[in-house]
Amino acid sequence: RGMTPLGAIQAGTLNTADLLGTPDRGRLAPGLLADIIAVPGNPLADIRALERVSFVMKGGRVYKQ
Repeated sequence: RGMTPLGAIQAGTLNTADLLGTPDRGRLAPGLLADIIAVPGNPLADIRALERVSFVMKGGRVYKQ
């Protein structure tokens, strides 16, 4: 059956950050750095939404695809 969409997203974000000893990464919270992506749709309902990235924000700058 595999991982749930939430489990897969967490494995690639906050779980990885914690394993690497960088708990200030991999999550959205006040005062933390935020590199994010936006996708059309809800990746928790359909993980394939992550294949259709609308934009990337890195270091406070938006990069449009």
